[in-house]
Amino acid sequence: MINFVADQDGLILKYSSEFRGNPWVWEELKTHGEVTISRVFTLEREDLLEEPGEDQNNINEFEYEFRFAKEDGIHLERKLFVAERNISIFRRLAVVIGPGQDIAVGGSLPGSIPVEIFEQLLKKFPNSTELDRYANARVSNIIGEYFDGMSDFRAQYETYLSRRKSVISPHTFRPEELLQTEIDKFELIRNTLKKWLDSSEGRTEREWQQKLLDFILLIFPKYVAVLENVQIEDHYSIPGTNSSRFIDIALVDANGNLDVIEIKRPFDDVLLSKTQYRDNFVPTKDLSGTVMQAEKYLFHLSKWGVAGEAKLTKKYCEQLPPGMSIRITNPKALLILGRDRKLDGSTALDQDQAFDLEVIKRKYMNMMDIITYDDLLRRLDNIIASLRRRAKAK
Repeated sequence: MINFVADQDGLILKYSSEFRGNPWVWEELKTHGEVTISRVFTLEREDLLEEPGEDQNNINEFEYEFRFAKEDGIHLERKLFVAERNISIFRRLAVVIGPGQDIAVGGSLPGSIPVEIFEQLLKKFPNSTELDRYANARVSNIIGEYFDGMSDFRAQYETYLSRRKSVISPHTFRPEELLQTEIDKFELIRNTLKKWLDSSEGRTEREWQQKLLDFILLIFPKYVAVLENVQIEDHYSIPGTNSSRFIDIALVDANGNLDVIEIKRPFDDVLLSKTQYRDNFVPTKDLSGTVMQAEKYLFHLSKWGVAGEAKLTKKYCEQLPPGMSIRITNPKALLILGRDRKLDGSTALDQDQAFDLEVIKRKYMNMMDIITYDDLLRRLDNIIASLRRRAKAK
């Protein structure tokens, strides 16, 4: 049996065995200099206030007293171990944590529960009022439809929960710090992209692809993997034969769905023709060719189907999150090319051109997104503005 007693010097742990007898405690202390009682409290011989001596009869009946703590004001209360209606707190912890796991509160042991978190746990255990309301709500849900005039206990329970004060410490989660980290991240991406656009001459298409691949998963967080030089099968270009096509870059989203991305150089004259055709500004050969290329990739991917999924999953399994399989389910394309702004910041498109470009984008939006480099900058600016507004509100 273990008892805690406070004296003028601190806290004393008293122990006397009800089943095994007490000699084993003294043997452990003499042999090893310490003893573990109830598989929880490890106590040293020097903490023993009085030794039992060598009289066997005295040892069998001896009550060991150990100096447990020396700090003034330390005390143990029943509520640290037992919640309302005799719910054992540590027994509940043992069920949740699993068998064979030690439970430690405070200290520096690996896996120990911080004291402030344990205090939150004590506050979170349901009191008698909550237990009663929950039980009434469960009964009401089951038999309420058979009785007229029954109180809406479910509503009462929900109302009670909504009024109950939150016990989550404001120091355990600091959203403003996370928001500032996100702001810094997107500002870095935007500023880097701006610098590259200000000195874009002389850089190859491959260099632009590599630069954007550094950021693409951050700008488009729905994607979790980038695959390069993806070989796919073409069963239609030459009837009766199988040939191969190579997709420069493919993206895999969080569900394993495969999409295609085309990254071209940021010229401001590759989107629309300079002259009108029947009062319309039509796509340039660069834009039309990129769209056609992406359409063919999507066509061959869709025709490849289940066999393609298995082949691509096997080939790129090490680049995917564990257990993920690639899926070819209505794949889409993302086209990043051209600019709608000049280097000095002025618009590269007049009002009619901007309207016609939007018409073209919407025409293909069911199968691909056409994005200019300035669209990317505006997207980043909007993300940063939103994050700043949310950070100010905290």
